[in-house]
Amino acid sequence: MTTPDSARALLRVENLRTWFHTRDGVARAVDGVSFDVFPGETLCVVGESGSGKSVTALSLLRLVDPPGRIEAGSRILFEGRDLMTASEEEVRRLRGNRIAMVFQEPMSALNPVFTVGDQVAEVARIHDGAGRRAAWDRAVEMLSLVGIPDPAQRARQYPHEMSGGMRQRVLIAMALVMNPALLIADEPTTALDVTIQAQILELLASVQQRFGTAIILITHDLGVVAEAADRVLVMYGGQVVERAAVRELFAQPQHPYTQGLLRAMPRVGQGRDRLLTIPGTVPSPTAWPSGCRFRDRCALAFDRCATEAPELAGPTAAHAARCHVAGTPLPAGVPA
Repeated sequence: MTTPDSARALLRVENLRTWFHTRDGVARAVDGVSFDVFPGETLCVVGESGSGKSVTALSLLRLVDPPGRIEAGSRILFEGRDLMTASEEEVRRLRGNRIAMVFQEPMSALNPVFTVGDQVAEVARIHDGAGRRAAWDRAVEMLSLVGIPDPAQRARQYPHEMSGGMRQRVLIAMALVMNPALLIADEPTTALDVTIQAQILELLASVQQRFGTAIILITHDLGVVAEAADRVLVMYGGQVVERAAVRELFAQPQHPYTQGLLRAMPRVGQGRDRLLTIPGTVPSPTAWPSGCRFRDRCALAFDRCATEAPELAGPTAAHAARCHVAGTPLPAGVPA
């Protein structure tokens, strides 16, 4: 897959840096991240907890609260408009309208004291100025669109009366009310069983096909990536460590971290004693290692990795990795 012409990008992120200024120091949660999203594509952002995925998503909507802030020099260009110089009112109009987000925890994102129909209808009232009756009808229509049976009856239920999968569908319905150009889904299949996960992914794919919506799908699950992605960003230590088309990433992973993630995937017929894991944990963002941030966990690390931070580069513009020995296979039996 070739890289699309950057001039066609719906969203362009350049040198995004979101830092949290705490008593323990500056936590560089997102530190120089750049990427494009094109109309109608699914970009998966994958990595362990603490890699900066969710903070990146919140930054796109300028939803980072103090002590966090997006640092000077960051650019977020959406439909040609720099959101970093836009007023708060301009960004507020975009949220839920042109850019929508499906949050990770449905029970936290939904208000327990209002019916799900009222919550979906509120989006239409706020962003479209719809009257109460029209907004309610729109809510029922959206609940039907996302595959909720008996939507008129379900609309009168409260979140606690629904299963986790149904609540996730409600969040997707809320996000789609205004037919956004970009949908950001943060771990939308977490805590759902495998069957419901597959249904949610199928729902997102059908929505994309019907409306041409671009999707940023944030996940730690490479199975979800394989199922849903057109292109993939692998994040580690607040940085993009590899980017590629999904087929190229799985066929020829260039970064040792990506190789480790792929080796750690369980496979049919694989015994538990043969599962490989990446040793260690993601370091604290207040104390990233010098040089390569993955070096303390990497089986291929050598002296240069401690002193020189690698650039994101690779065999093609579409497939690049942040590694001094990109493309070198890991030793047999070693996860990372």
